[in-house]
Amino acid sequence: MSASGLSIRELEAKYPLYCKDLKMLIKLIRQGKTSSQLQRMFCWHRLQLLHRSLPKQYKSPELLTLMIKTEFSTVNDA
Repeated sequence: MSASGLSIRELEAKYPLYCKDLKMLIKLIRQGKTSSQLQRMFCWHRLQLLHRSLPKQYKSPELLTLMIKTEFSTVNDA
């Protein structure tokens, strides 16, 4: 199984790539992108691939999005 030519093993070995995708997701959420817009992003697909392949190690992008949005609302309310 691969996403854009990268295997699961390659994705997992490149933890900085995961971090980059997560940062991109945070940036897109801050920009106010909708859920449907986020789901079309390349970083979403890589995060989803890791979650489907290794669910104990990686959270789903849906859960990550919810957690990030909750954190933003908590910070803004303070």
